[in-house]
Amino acid sequence: MKAPDVPLSSSVPPPASKPLAEAAAALPLAAGGDRIELMQTFVRIVEAGSLSAAAAQLGTTQPTVSRRLQMLERAFGLKLLQRSTHVMKLTEDGQRCYAHAKDLLESWQAIEADLRGARDEPRGRLRVVVPHAFGQDQLIAPLTEYLRRHPGVSVEWLLHDRRPDFLAEGIDCAIQVGEIEDDAVIAIRLAEVPRIVVAAPGLWGDGEPPLHPEALAVLPWLALQTYYREEVLLLREADGVRSRFAIQPRMYTDSLYALRNAALVGLGACVVSAWVVAEDIAQGRLVHLLPEWHALPLPVHLVYPPARHYPAKLRVFNELVRAHMPTLAGMHRPSAASAGLG
Repeated sequence: MKAPDVPLSSSVPPPASKPLAEAAAALPLAAGGDRIELMQTFVRIVEAGSLSAAAAQLGTTQPTVSRRLQMLERAFGLKLLQRSTHVMKLTEDGQRCYAHAKDLLESWQAIEADLRGARDEPRGRLRVVVPHAFGQDQLIAPLTEYLRRHPGVSVEWLLHDRRPDFLAEGIDCAIQVGEIEDDAVIAIRLAEVPRIVVAAPGLWGDGEPPLHPEALAVLPWLALQTYYREEVLLLREADGVRSRFAIQPRMYTDSLYALRNAALVGLGACVVSAWVVAEDIAQGRLVHLLPEWHALPLPVHLVYPPARHYPAKLRVFNELVRAHMPTLAGMHRPSAASAGLG
């Protein structure tokens, strides 16, 4: 995982290289066209993989995107893309244009940020990928505050538990639960999610709830297959002693809410994020088994691709989420060492 030491702040890169300057100067203004807009559209087409996907990400129509591409090709007098019914690929000229366009746009964004300085108010559309459960519950509070503070911004709130392809999908950032293994992204550790064992009252039969981890192995079980399937590992809070035992789940799911609901109706015990069952435990609908033991907590990260310049909409969202996440119900603040924030 890439160390989270790249801040979301503006910086002005070195002056453009001679080829870049020549490429920018060689592009005349076509009728009704704008150099930066044409370059932005071309880069989005390449990274989205199709004109229709680029149009959706830019909030415009496919004919508009196609027209901008044609204007760019006419301005340069070059064929930049080879297109057929099912395939689109860059020509050699297109590859050079794409590299120059990326540098040009980053330089332009850095100039804008430097000249605006503190007056840079977030605006535009922010595309964020968040986990299903978090995105429907815990993260709504910081999202609401973000939108209320900054009326010039809109948010695409995309609920996915998978890892996004930031460039191809036009994603600005993601909240991800679990360890991050991709060295090509920036990952800032925000908090940790405590996980506990719960079951419906009486799942263990008559008498008191189980008193030792070994007694849990004979219960019917449910598995959150993203994090455990046929084995459960618990740690004792007091001394860090570990207990590992095998289970044979009656149900596997990748949904935290489905797991909770199955536990509520008595289908089995489960390891679950503490925040999602806190009220059920308080109301007696679920029992917190072996409260002195817990599963390993899950780290929560803010993830985004590296860049020389980050727009205000992303920088401000980053700051707000970092402030809110450790204070949300059921979250633990990460240690300074694990957070990597200095």
